[in-house]
Amino acid sequence: RRGAGGRAGDRCRGRSLPDGLCPQAPELSREEKLQLRKEKKQQKKKKRSEKGPAAEPPELGTPSDPGQPRVAAYPTSLPALADGPNDGEKPTGGKSKAELRAERRAKQEAERAQKQAKKAELSQAATTAKPRLTPTEPQSVVKRLPEHVQVDDPAAQRKLAKKLERQQVPLRQDYGTKVNLFSHLHQYSRKKPLTQQMSIPSMVIHPAVVRLGLQYSQGIINGSNARCIALLEVFKQLIQDYSTPPNEELSRDLVAKLKPHISFLNQCRPLSASMGNAIKFLKKEISCLPGTLREEEAKEKLQDAIGKYLREKILLAAEAISRSAFEKINDNDVILVYG
Repeated sequence: RRGAGGRAGDRCRGRSLPDGLCPQAPELSREEKLQLRKEKKQQKKKKRSEKGPAAEPPELGTPSDPGQPRVAAYPTSLPALADGPNDGEKPTGGKSKAELRAERRAKQEAERAQKQAKKAELSQAATTAKPRLTPTEPQSVVKRLPEHVQVDDPAAQRKLAKKLERQQVPLRQDYGTKVNLFSHLHQYSRKKPLTQQMSIPSMVIHPAVVRLGLQYSQGIINGSNARCIALLEVFKQLIQDYSTPPNEELSRDLVAKLKPHISFLNQCRPLSASMGNAIKFLKKEISCLPGTLREEEAKEKLQDAIGKYLREKILLAAEAISRSAFEKINDNDVILVYG
């Protein structure tokens, strides 16, 4: 009995074709087509992996020897092919994609941990290699010291002299005989008045500031609060007598005018902490003035701000401190006073 294969063989012999090249007549089912397509994809993937640095393990349906004829490995259950390949299953003779991803992730974690360990070892070696300072060796600490405590530093004194020359303020000379213990401080003589030690430019320094500087240098005004109050009162007078030059802004020009007066007072006697805070407050108030204000309004606003600062930051603050201390002091207490 001759089937479709025999008829196909007759047709091939009629066309003088070899029997090996004659196509098969029966038509493949849908599952078989899917299986053949899957085998072609796997074969292409295998060729690409062989060209790369490392060949991947063979997958399902791919022959181990390229020379051998390809044999389709049909699964026992054909409907499972229609659902698509399952990545979670482990094929025979290879690893699943999930296992390969897990191996790559574990390898990356191991490399990362190795790098961290190397970095920790290097940092530990660097810290141990650093020489530790002995207690006798002085540690270099960078501190910004004020000008009046750097008298023994020639570079700081040259910088101060240039600044005073730029502001047209004379430099006060030290007393001839000095105490070595206080060589980092200015040592002036109170026997000679300030006017004999330095020439005061009347065109640059306000007369009220000159009078206040003389009182500072001779010790007439003592105490942090007293010196700060006198400074703010002189600044109020200085602002009252100030007039803005043409083509200038009050907020900028007034700050520039205050700088030589502050330098002159610092030459008479170094400024206290409360005086420095008051100067910073006044400069901030001047810089915050709106440009739309008229000169008289700006002056009045600055004088009101100075009066408020005097009342709240000095007078009321001293009163609050005295009340708080009064509540803490009892009879027969011993009080230690500094200064």
